[in-house]
Amino acid sequence: MNTFVHKTLVVQLQAGGTGRCSVLAHLMYDADDPFAVTAVFAHDGHVLARWRLDRQLLADGLRGPVGVGDVRLRPVSTGMWQELRLEFLGDARPDGGRHHAVVHAWAPAVAAFLRESREVVAPGREEVRVDDLLAEILAAG
Repeated sequence: MNTFVHKTLVVQLQAGGTGRCSVLAHLMYDADDPFAVTAVFAHDGHVLARWRLDRQLLADGLRGPVGVGDVRLRPVSTGMWQELRLEFLGDARPDGGRHHAVVHAWAPAVAAFLRESREVVAPGREEVRVDDLLAEILAAG
């Protein structure tokens, strides 16, 4: 059985008061970390950012506004185009503000990725191997 899902999407990045530019978003789900989705944003072979998102938060963001703090998601409909708007707040800047980026992803592609992840681990069937985690922590000293 496959325990890993990977999907690469072309998304639109908007950061620092600029217009949108196309970047790649690599979405990854691993059954060993059943609550999380890793999103890696890259351009010209360089990783721009890596975020770990809650899988349910991502699913909820397709239906309505969710999130507080550093990550906020909401669906946006522009005619026939359905987007998921992902807003990320990063580290503090020297001027006292915070780095800020918005990613616009095609919502049906994100939904397809989440459906594939649910085939690997259905919602409510996630397991956290606490004994393995504790052993790893204790072994690290």
